Amino acid sequence: MFAAYDAAEVHHVPHKRHTGQAAETVLSRADFATARSEITTWQGYEPTPLYELKALARELGLSNILYKDEGPRFGLGSFKALGGAYAALRVLQREVSKFVGAEVTLSDIRKGKYADVVSKITLVSATDGNHGRSLAWGCQRFGAPCRIYIHAEVSEGRAQAMRDLGAQVVRIDGDYDASVELARSEAEANGWFVVSDTSWEGYSDPPRDVMSGYGVMVQEITDALETSPSHVILQGGVGGLAAGVCAAFRQHWGEDSPRVVIAEPGLAACLFESAKMGEMRSVPINEETVMAGLSCGEPSAMAWEILDDEASDFLTIPDAVVGPTVRLLARPLPGDPEIQAGESAVAGLAAVIAAARRADLSMTLNLDETSTVLVIGSEGITDPEIYAQMMQEDAHA
Repeated sequence: MFAAYDAAEVHHVPHKRHTGQAAETVLSRADFATARSEITTWQGYEPTPLYELKALARELGLSNILYKDEGPRFGLGSFKALGGAYAALRVLQREVSKFVGAEVTLSDIRKGKYADVVSKITLVSATDGNHGRSLAWGCQRFGAPCRIYIHAEVSEGRAQAMRDLGAQVVRIDGDYDASVELARSEAEANGWFVVSDTSWEGYSDPPRDVMSGYGVMVQEITDALETSPSHVILQGGVGGLAAGVCAAFRQHWGEDSPRVVIAEPGLAACLFESAKMGEMRSVPINEETVMAGLSCGEPSAMAWEILDDEASDFLTIPDAVVGPTVRLLARPLPGDPEIQAGESAVAGLAAVIAAARRADLSMTLNLDETSTVLVIGSEGITDPEIYAQMMQEDAHA
């Protein structure tokens, strides 16, 4: 059952938590509150499930594993529904306010009061799939044109999902970071507006709005729990999800917040390398990881500022544990719920299993019979073809 995890090459680097205020200043309580008050009014909003994987936890010598399943989120299949669409709305609010010379509300934009103005504001972004789908969905709802840049390895299924939401999809030959750069340069040349989940010098408002939207998910978690988990193991990417989650936890639980562990693909370990070097670093993507949403070589500067303060540990995991984890959720141990999860959803859970199976690493991370570990199942089946292939892998082995 655990053969793939026992054979997996897992790397760990400890990180000294700082005592800074990034969790309060990079993302403020007001940022989270504004996003929460808006997103929870959207048609189709409802909290996503928080499951307990008690049987798996017992097998690993842990007290409990909590799995936040973002697959049902707004029918879009991932947590990104909370970020891209909300950030799009905020960009439209700012630009319409400038155009009319007065402050307009998010409700004004959402209800179509300035539809003529909005129809002339083109929003663009690069994506591995889920962020672009959220942006396209938001643009369709709010009436703005949408242009999405994808790299060579993004599946055609994910590309078509964005086209079905009205987006113009542009595929490039390079990797994710190259698609980010092209989106930026073409937006600047054409007067379009980038809605990105990663920040860079001089560009911070949309990434802040994206991470603020993720606070809705955290509020649902804290509403469901009486006490903080001992650990939260979060997938990497550019760092936006992890930063938004741990900042919101810090604001809610203070010093009782869980120990933050970041898990990344070994093929795209920009946060791991940043932690190892003690400063933000980029890494080349020489081979695409199967965890498509985490195939990012350059961290978000805003996200890193928070993670540098809050994260205690960084891990890398190999692609070889992804399929087994997807199948373990779909065909769980007796008593655990059946969960459909995409390949980028399972990094945290795969890292928990691999770490708990190693005496030295579980000791280093303080994973024991008293530990309650939270993981974010960041996506459901966002590409049915890839999911079907993963479910069949063990049959072919």
